[in-house]
Order: sequence, then structure tokens, then C-alpha cells
Amino acid sequence: MSQFFELHPENPQPRLLKQAADLLHGGGVAALPTDSSYALVCHLDDKAAAEKLRRIRGVDERHHLTLLCRSLSDLSAYARVDNRQYRLLKLGTPGPFTFILEATREVPRRLSHPSRRTIGLRVPDHRVTQALLEVFGQPLLGTTLILPGERDPLNDPQEIRERLQKQVAVVLDGGACSTEPTTVIDLSEEPPRLVRRGRGDPAQLGLALVEVEDGVG
Repeated sequence: MSQFFELHPENPQPRLLKQAADLLHGGGVAALPTDSSYALVCHLDDKAAAEKLRRIRGVDERHHLTLLCRSLSDLSAYARVDNRQYRLLKLGTPGPFTFILEATREVPRRLSHPSRRTIGLRVPDHRVTQALLEVFGQPLLGTTLILPGERDPLNDPQEIRERLQKQVAVVLDGGACSTEPTTVIDLSEEPPRLVRRGRGDPAQLGLALVEVEDGVG
């Protein structure tokens, strides 16, 4: 049975954040709100937790998972970024964008794309997520909370609790959020590609992008 924490959307309670972080450090998977939709997250270095996250989501190793980071300073440890890419990242972070970038050696190989050695990264603009990342002390591995066979993300924490109470360790209720996933932009190739159109507007980055199909988020 999963735990259910009701958090203030602007001033989340430190005690509950600490308990959630402890569950994640212990190998649990959490459902939490972001500035796009609810997401599933787990510890970056916990292989079993990452495999459980993939099972809940119904995706295989070819599907890009995403590192949720506190700031761009965290991104540099996990992705190779040139000056042009960094300028684009600054325009889209924090915000509802996921960027696919070349992974550094800090990223376990099992988490990057098996043939491309890339990883999704984002800096969410949501107080609860940012507060949890601060307490947790490192990026979280995440994916959009879309269940197998469904097209739209879940955004009602009570429904998430009912449907996933035997699969996640904790649901963080920060209120309803958007039902749109992030906009995903692949910066690992030239020219950049629009992998998924979501809540973020690519025009904010000054890019005219060709849309392609890929697995991410």
C-alpha cells in the first residue's frame, strides 16, 4: 500500500519531503506533480527501482527516461553540452521541456539509449518537485505518468493512488496539474528535432523544428 502525502503547492512541508526522499533512497518509486503532468520518479542509481518504473510505465530500454534536475548546473554532470546547446537550454529551463543530449559517463549505461548513448534531461518549474530534489540531494530518474494502453498522463493524485497503490511507494499530492506532457527536443543531432509536442512552446527557443517519432519521457 502506497503512502499518500498532501503537500502545500507553494510551501511543501519539509517533514513530508524528507519522508518521501527516504522512500526513494530506499528503492521506492514515487508519483509527483510537475509543471507539465504527474511523473513517476526513482533513484538514479537503483537498478531495481528503474526496472520497476519501466514496468509501471510499460516501456523498454529503448524508451528515453529523463533526469529531473534542480538547475542547469546539475545538467553539466550528466550531459555533454556545447555553447549553442547551452543557450537553448537556458531559454527552456526551468520549464516544461525535455532535452535529449549525449550522456556523460556519470550516467549508468543501462539508463541511456542502448544504441545512441543519449539521455533525456529537464529542469521542472514546480515548487513541490524542486523542493523534493533539494531534499533528495541529486537528480531523480523520471518518466511521464502515462499508463500502458493509455494516451494521456494522469493528473488526479487520488486516482493515481487508487490505480497504483500496490506499485508505488508514495504519491505526492501537490494538487492537479496539466495533462500535457513535456515538449521533447532532441539536441543530440543537427539540426535539432521535435520528438514530442507537449506543453512547452518550441517558439520560445527560437527553433523551427521538424517533428519525428521517438520514445521518450
